Amino acid sequence: MRSNSKMNFMILITATIAAGLSQGMLLPVLSILLEQKGVSSSLNGLNAAALYIGSFGMTLIAERVLGAIGFKKLIAGGISLVLVSLLLFPFFPGIKIWFVLRLLVGVGDAAINYAAQLWVLLMTPAEHRGRNLSLYGMSYGLGFSLGPLGISLLRFGQATPFIVLAFLFLLVLILAVTMLPDSRPDKVESGESQVRRFGRCYSLAWFALIPALLYGFMEASLNSNFPVYGLRIGYSTDQIAALLPFAGIGGLLLQFPLGLWSDRFGRKKVLILTGIGGGIAFALLPLAGDHFKVTMVLLMIAGGLVGSFFSLGLSLAADILPRHLLPAANVVASFHFSIGSIIGPGIGGLLMQVGWGGGIFGLMGALYIAFGLLGLFFSPRQKI
Repeated sequence: MRSNSKMNFMILITATIAAGLSQGMLLPVLSILLEQKGVSSSLNGLNAAALYIGSFGMTLIAERVLGAIGFKKLIAGGISLVLVSLLLFPFFPGIKIWFVLRLLVGVGDAAINYAAQLWVLLMTPAEHRGRNLSLYGMSYGLGFSLGPLGISLLRFGQATPFIVLAFLFLLVLILAVTMLPDSRPDKVESGESQVRRFGRCYSLAWFALIPALLYGFMEASLNSNFPVYGLRIGYSTDQIAALLPFAGIGGLLLQFPLGLWSDRFGRKKVLILTGIGGGIAFALLPLAGDHFKVTMVLLMIAGGLVGSFFSLGLSLAADILPRHLLPAANVVASFHFSIGSIIGPGIGGLLMQVGWGGGIFGLMGALYIAFGLLGLFFSPRQKI
């Protein structure tokens, strides 16, 4: 693993891009298809949450499964599950079956992300943690931001986006199976239960674990609710497909600089400033109405500032926690991400149902600003 660490890193990055693509494409594409079928916004949002319910379920067992089968098999298994699910979407267009398939995609994506991000975290020295985790975050952001472009493929038939993405997953699967080595994380200290390790993660690094929750809430809400919100205020599907990637583009532009700045100036300071700035940008989105350029700029600013939240939070947790607690912290962060992703689309759908279409963006803004202010009261303790 050490001699080929750069090659391993690049394959992990490729797998993470694929996972980002699947979520970035499925959320808006399926939301638009359900909206066109006349499905209510609240039910649409709940259906979108299925992907993250699957992620949540996988998170509960991810640490044990990884310990049993290792990084390579978990990543390959996740890729295979997503690949098969993508091929089934066009053949079973019912909302109930889509719910089940989204669950399976969530399980697969969670397996990929959990194994990849922990592997990157464990192979990276502390002095380069912000940089390497930002590269990992950039890879996911790249996939996620490119995913909505799948909306444009709908003009060639409803099955086209799913078939194209399935082919890309097949290529990644071949790469992972043939090139990645078998490797497993360090064994946990004997006598320490999983619950106790989770409790220690919370007690030492609670502030560092909140960003994953906010990131999941933002990501799922934006990609599930914004297409419906956009259609209702007058945007075309092509305009929505053009706008959504700008949140990811902003994240890509700032992900690496923010990672470097967090290495130099401290991750807590960067999280506080980006949380407040991103919150303000989200809160201003409803005021933009159907002004395309204003919406585009605000999405880029907001996405740029908070697009690093997951990786920065995980990096801060790694700074604070002893090494043997990192797998547990990774589980907690993934757990938070899934919870945020589950509740985000549902809350957004309900707000649109009661006539407050822009309410989800006001709520996101308030949550990010509150997080930034909360950071003023957090003082990390020494590793124990």
